[in-house]
Amino acid sequence: MAKIGFIGLGNMGGPMAANLVKAGHAVAGFDVVAGNVATLTGAGGTAAASAAEAASGADIVVTMLPAGKHVRDVYCGAGGVIAAAADGALLIDCSTIDVATAREVAAAAGQRGLAMIDAPVSGGIMGAQAATLTFMCGGSEEAFARAEPVLKQMGKNVFHAGGPGNGQAAKICNNMLLGISMIGTCEAFVLAEKLGLDHRKLFDIASTASGQCWSLTTYCPVPGPVSTSPANRDYAPGFTVAMMLKDLLLAQAAAADGHAETALGKHAADLYQAFADEGGAATDFSGIIKMIREKSG
Repeated sequence: MAKIGFIGLGNMGGPMAANLVKAGHAVAGFDVVAGNVATLTGAGGTAAASAAEAASGADIVVTMLPAGKHVRDVYCGAGGVIAAAADGALLIDCSTIDVATAREVAAAAGQRGLAMIDAPVSGGIMGAQAATLTFMCGGSEEAFARAEPVLKQMGKNVFHAGGPGNGQAAKICNNMLLGISMIGTCEAFVLAEKLGLDHRKLFDIASTASGQCWSLTTYCPVPGPVSTSPANRDYAPGFTVAMMLKDLLLAQAAAADGHAETALGKHAADLYQAFADEGGAATDFSGIIKMIREKSG
């Protein structure tokens, strides 16, 4: 089993690190929130006093951080992971960040002779807890081959999307599609309500017809049809509006840089921004049906 340094032990990183402990790895974790580190030590991991200490001597370093600036600072800053990591260590960043930063940090790691992949995830908090995440990976074939066995101990599906940054590209494209499809699903249920069509009837029909999609059959935005969806818990988050908005804005920035026309992606970002501004940022992203319902009178 490997010696793993894990940096970023929040809602996603904490359960992921705990699953690595369960798999038999020696995991040293660091987070700016002391309580998150304590949770890991309670699960059998050990505490590191800094990101550099977590990385020092580790075979593999895994990070799960909020944004590109944090990834750049943790890896490339003074006393950062790239400087502290042992020769031959594998670096895995599971954060969702902009493609440019992912490629910049990977290049910096390469200059030090370290292999690195960007491996953002899909599946939310429940997927992190259950080790059923999907990983979308960017990096060399060799780095991916080294990372894959470890990622499979935290997730169910592991894909190699291409070179550095392509994991981030896959993630923002996927989540732009998810944001759009959730809004469409919510609008369909609100229209059904206006037309006197029962939620269950719409679900039973659409889930076996051409309207079938993940937002409907796995994450249904109304209570009842899918017992595990956040709609049954008053939209307590598995994946917050703030997180969806972050990904949609990353997609819009990438679309602008790449001169891609993403009109529906822009509209989805605008709608989620409006819902966040109205106080919905900490709500599950499927809760946007509330705003759609309110605006429908």
